[in-house]
Amino acid sequence: QVQLVESGGGLVQTGGSLELSCVVSGEGSNYYSIAWFRQAPGKEREGLACIDSSSGRTIYGASVGGRFTITRDNDKNTVYLHMDNLTPEETATYSCADTIIPAILGTGIDSWGKGTLVTVSS
Repeated sequence: QVQLVESGGGLVQTGGSLELSCVVSGEGSNYYSIAWFRQAPGKEREGLACIDSSSGRTIYGASVGGRFTITRDNDKNTVYLHMDNLTPEETATYSCADTIIPAILGTGIDSWGKGTLVTVSS
């Protein structure tokens, strides 16, 4: 079973930046792709970005608008999500997931992290 632990969330002003980290460990941790999602209260989960475990190929959600970058450090078993120009509507719990397909559809998920809260204030 794969374990994922997110960190890096917190409070940021409108227009600010944050970098989230997802540390991956356990059986099969170097096999699946890693994706980032967010979910705000009362809203559906939204796919943000995904990076393929082998090729490093990336996929981004429409809401990202070129502001987010997903990267991977295989030596550290860590995937990062760098976010720029954040807005209050992006306040949400951000989670990483181990997925068997390189997509942000929310399907084929093996494991979820518990999430890290990002709060964007004006």
